[in-house]
Amino acid sequence: MKNICLIGYMGSGKTTVGRLLADALSCDFEDTDEMIVEREGRPISDIFEKEGEPYFRRLETDLLNELCDKGLSKTVLSTGGGLPVAERNRPILKKIGKVVYLRAEAESLYMRVKEDKGRPLLETGDKLKKIREMLAVRGPIYEVTADFIIDTDHIDEEQTVKEIVNILKSS
Repeated sequence: MKNICLIGYMGSGKTTVGRLLADALSCDFEDTDEMIVEREGRPISDIFEKEGEPYFRRLETDLLNELCDKGLSKTVLSTGGGLPVAERNRPILKKIGKVVYLRAEAESLYMRVKEDKGRPLLETGDKLKKIREMLAVRGPIYEVTADFIIDTDHIDEEQTVKEIVNILKSS
């Protein structure tokens, strides 16, 4: 089985779907955000606050390169929402495995993350407006990076997993 890399905006379900998908496929699960938090010994919000976003993005790229060099096998990899935005990361994702974009509309994403305090990019101002603005930039990047796109607005995590499994079987 080729590895699967899940991409999408924050709140699209990458981590939840990733864990369920790994269980369904009897494979490993890794989450780049969780790995960075573990390595740094502090939450992402703290990294953003003290070191800044560019530092965090370098950590993501370094980790992605390391995972690629390590030769992941039978793994579902959930990525941070901004990871594919860095052009240098896109070919690495493709090298690691099949890339699946979990797509959702801004309003759905807002409903999923509006109470979450651990989202440093959404800590100030109008969250829905910020999501719309960021999605306008990131959405097209996610689309061109992905091998497959799953619309998650009107389906739950279990149905999302079923759709991914069906796509993988037919590809």
